[in-house]
Amino acid sequence: MSKRVLIVEDVADVRMMMKILIQLHGFETILARDGYEAVIKAREEHPDIILMDLMMPIMDGFTATRLIRQSEELKKVPILAITAYGDTFAEKAFEAGFDDVIPKPVEFENLKPLLNQYISDSN
Repeated sequence: MSKRVLIVEDVADVRMMMKILIQLHGFETILARDGYEAVIKAREEHPDIILMDLMMPIMDGFTATRLIRQSEELKKVPILAITAYGDTFAEKAFEAGFDDVIPKPVEFENLKPLLNQYISDSN
């Protein structure tokens, strides 16, 4: 069974590009448009890793990550912040419970090793 990646991104084109590229690397994908939807999907789908944008409408990635971390089944799932803001929010992201901060645009040739690293570390 392939590993499942929850992609949380409010920009539809970016979300679909990430989906396609991650699927090309052999992972299954689950999509969410905002933090609120991410919390619901994480609880329902139990992904192996979550790639979460920080700044989104309805609920931001910081709040969503804090809520996901409250779930006993999900508190050890790696959550990586994906952000165009560079290091600006890195400290706040780690305080919220993110495992790493990845700058946008995501360099997809580096993404598969990163996904594999975090998924194998969490198992």
